[in-house]
Amino acid sequence: MTDNINDQPEGRVPARVIGTPPSNGPILGGEPVHEVKDVPGVIPPDPISARKAERVVALLFTITFLAGVAFIASYVIFQVGTIDKTAASNYALGSSLSIALLSLAAGITVWVRRIMPKYNLVQERHPMASEPETAEYVEETFLQGAGESGFVKHKMLRRTLLLAAAPLGLAPLVLLKDLGPLPGTALRHTVWGAPTKDGKPRRLVVEGTGQPIRAADFDSPGGILSVVPEGYEEDLNALAKATLILLKFRPDELKSGTNLNWTHDGIVAYSKICTHVGCPAALYEQTTHHILCPCHQSTFDAADGAKVIFGPAARPLPQLPIGIDSEGYLIAKSDFKVPVGPSFWERGDAEAEAREQKA
Repeated sequence: MTDNINDQPEGRVPARVIGTPPSNGPILGGEPVHEVKDVPGVIPPDPISARKAERVVALLFTITFLAGVAFIASYVIFQVGTIDKTAASNYALGSSLSIALLSLAAGITVWVRRIMPKYNLVQERHPMASEPETAEYVEETFLQGAGESGFVKHKMLRRTLLLAAAPLGLAPLVLLKDLGPLPGTALRHTVWGAPTKDGKPRRLVVEGTGQPIRAADFDSPGGILSVVPEGYEEDLNALAKATLILLKFRPDELKSGTNLNWTHDGIVAYSKICTHVGCPAALYEQTTHHILCPCHQSTFDAADGAKVIFGPAARPLPQLPIGIDSEGYLIAKSDFKVPVGPSFWERGDAEAEAREQKA
């Protein structure tokens, strides 16, 4: 098979293949593509070496195509939700995209170094204003470069390059899925307000062990626990909003800012998610009852409704209403009365929500 229509039998129209421009026609319009000229100082590529390099480049572009398809497939197949699943997704996405980009870069590098001619190009300084002759020169240079690149002559390179670029072009469209859907009212609620399958209030369990907490056992003033909702110990999306810090106080240590109706025997539960940018506010100073967020040093008074006493946070850590069930285990009596975590523009009137929290 030949790429030159002049080599076709007389009177026969050559077949066109998708992605294959005519060998002696224009690429982007204009005059036909120039072939590589015999110019002094230009070292043409060795035909045998160029042919071998063409196969290598085609193989690399094919690998790019397969890796690009693997990236899209990995995004669909490997879902997140647990630490192990998230790690598997990251490995699959990172490996496939790395292979795709590396093989594409290697293919283009081999193409330039082994197939295109080599010469030194000296560009003289010239006035900034472009003359008509300059525009003609640019056009001629572009067409000459297109011919020297072998884009028209080497159809295998041309087709595999288009094949390799296809999935990489689609990858950004696949990733647009992460821009939606809109959260709606999801930021205003957590799973603490959802009852268990048997309709009972949800218990507080120790983070990491899943052990439910009996109020009688959590009886040491100054004690602190990191707590998650029962049944959601491995749900990272739920824990991003529902993780708590559980504190034990003496009755005379709690101040007016704390809603005593939402406590049990001096035990108070606050959201662990800092109201500044969402870092885990879990550093606790027992003597001062201060909760510290390590990211930006927002400090909250745990004995006074977790109100802000220092740092950039704009509002207190939300308090969760808690009680005990028939077996003496700590439970959530309802969801938070205000949204947890950083503020967002559609939260509504902050003062009204503060009054609701104190009610």
